Amino acid sequence: MIQDFIRQRRSVRKYLARPVDIEIIHSILEAGMSAPSAGNQRPWDFIVVTDHDVIERMSKTGPNSLPAKDAPVVILITGDTSRERYKGYWPVDCAAATENMLLEITRLGLGAVWLGVHPVAERKEYLQNLFQLPSAIHPFAMISLGYTDVDLNNERESRYDMSRVHYNRW
Repeated sequence: MIQDFIRQRRSVRKYLARPVDIEIIHSILEAGMSAPSAGNQRPWDFIVVTDHDVIERMSKTGPNSLPAKDAPVVILITGDTSRERYKGYWPVDCAAATENMLLEITRLGLGAVWLGVHPVAERKEYLQNLFQLPSAIHPFAMISLGYTDVDLNNERESRYDMSRVHYNRW
């Protein structure tokens, strides 16, 4: 039976104190880099953080970033506007990469949550300062991830909402 990672994926905010192997991290990053992007511009870069002190500082990015505090890994997804050939599309491209990574994390049996950064200026500035990012590099989102004891195989109610589907007109 083929597992349905799209419907299985959920936001997990509690992690076990178990390190994540580098091969798993590479698989997650490869999934992100396999995302579509406008004109194949691939504006993303990723900062993989396993240093607990840095992760704790990242967890102070904003109120929604607190789950990062106890994660063994946090990935910061950034967009490089110097690579843009199609202005303004870098956030869309980074969103596609982020979702790909979340699905790969689910496939691998780990838990994760998307922690929003863009477009909140204070959050972006905080991370730009924390990582001393060049001016063309813009923090987009963070993913905190790790092993979890949350049952990821529980079926959940369908989110399909027919009232939001329109055919041929509004």
